[in-house]
Amino acid sequence: MSVLDSFDNWREFLGEHVDKAQKMGFSDDQITNVASKMGEFLADRVDPKNPEQRLLKEMWDAGDEQERHTIAGLMVKMSDKAH
Repeated sequence: MSVLDSFDNWREFLGEHVDKAQKMGFSDDQITNVASKMGEFLADRVDPKNPEQRLLKEMWDAGDEQERHTIAGLMVKMSDKAH
């Protein structure tokens, strides 16, 4: 099972990596920038596997660069709290 198959698995995966980045001394802005690049990659190359991912992709596609950065930041916050 891929981390992308389940939204909960994706949040857990992202939360673990956010924790690792924080322990390595990355700032919240740096983590959000990486998350934004990851979001761009996923939106361009990965077909959503569940309704939550489909909604995120639709929001990502509708947003401009600043809004996408905000979505990435919110995903980081949400996954960090879930982990």
